[in-house]
Amino acid sequence: MQQALFAHPERLPDQLQAFMDEHIYPNEDTYHAQLNALPNRYTTVPLMTELKALAREAGLWNLFMPADHGGLTNAQYAPLAEMMGRVMWSPEAFNCNAPDTGNMEVFMKYGTPAQQERWLKPLLAGEIRSSFCMTEPDVASSDATNVQTSIRREGDEYVINGHKWFITSAMYERCEIFIVMGKSDPENPNRHLQQSQILVPKNTPGIKILRALTTLGYDDAPIGHADVVFENVRVPAENILLGEGRGFEIAQGRLGPGRIHHCMRLIGCAQRALEYACRRAVSRSTFGRKLAEHQSVREDIAKSFSEIEQARLLTLKTATRMDEVGARAARDLIAASKIVVPLMAQTVIDRCMQIHGAGGLTQDYFMAEAFNYARWCRQADGPDQVHMMALGKDIIARYAGA
Repeated sequence: MQQALFAHPERLPDQLQAFMDEHIYPNEDTYHAQLNALPNRYTTVPLMTELKALAREAGLWNLFMPADHGGLTNAQYAPLAEMMGRVMWSPEAFNCNAPDTGNMEVFMKYGTPAQQERWLKPLLAGEIRSSFCMTEPDVASSDATNVQTSIRREGDEYVINGHKWFITSAMYERCEIFIVMGKSDPENPNRHLQQSQILVPKNTPGIKILRALTTLGYDDAPIGHADVVFENVRVPAENILLGEGRGFEIAQGRLGPGRIHHCMRLIGCAQRALEYACRRAVSRSTFGRKLAEHQSVREDIAKSFSEIEQARLLTLKTATRMDEVGARAARDLIAASKIVVPLMAQTVIDRCMQIHGAGGLTQDYFMAEAFNYARWCRQADGPDQVHMMALGKDIIARYAGA
């Protein structure tokens, strides 16, 4: 293990809470005002640059860094990710936003020293951003072996052709590197050895960003989600990650931690929504009584509290299990968390929006955007159905010997 990055990890929750209270919550309106004033919504918000400098100075930088690289355990990171998840854009201020955390872990685990020097170092410094290009519009990408993008060797180069979409961060002006998954050996009888992953600088000729995609009307600027075409894109052969045929292996190694990080952040979204709903319930009256005195409101609050606590405990158990045995051996709990937490957050946030009346659907509160995040997380990193299918298979085998 490398030298510890955080001398007193037990102090980090209090330090992060203080930073959120002083610098993040008071600036929510400022952030959105600056974003909306930009001529290009996919450029850096000036406030973000200021916040990053403050976070580094406070020692709240790269909090996601895994323990085997001198950082935190998953269990230590969980409450921090939950705090950051309470404000949708705040993880970037601490260099802890998706997809960069997952991509940085890919470089740590699978990159060559040269690849780490060229791409990992500036990512860790927050100087550039990155994208992970797997999902495609023309196939069911919930089965990663379906991807059709071609990665073909020609001499000392690879040639990439394909169409990707929902490529998070590709629109961002600070994004400089794509990790692209495609098929290098489509005829291999083992369908899990057909894929490779390769590094493609964003400025490589042949890359066309067609459009920004929205989810439920949100463009998630400045990071965004893009529709991208690769037409005869050529990169050096040394840009291959780990070797030909290792793409599915890399994807599995990358997505496990990413899934649980989303769950941690979503618990923060749901918890904050519940707190808002409670304050709303004592500040508004209908039919001669406070909202908080209506039985239906109390039931919604009680159910939401219970569901958040259940999801938080499951996520913490999953994080602890990953620390003990690794992500692969904890895949059952990771799948269970991915099934439970986004749907929980979606349900809780929906109740809390309802308690806020029509206002809950507007930009005056964070909840509509958080609901959008929870809803697309039910697709991101594998849809609910795929996780239920895989988990059900494993559980049947475990208890019935099937």
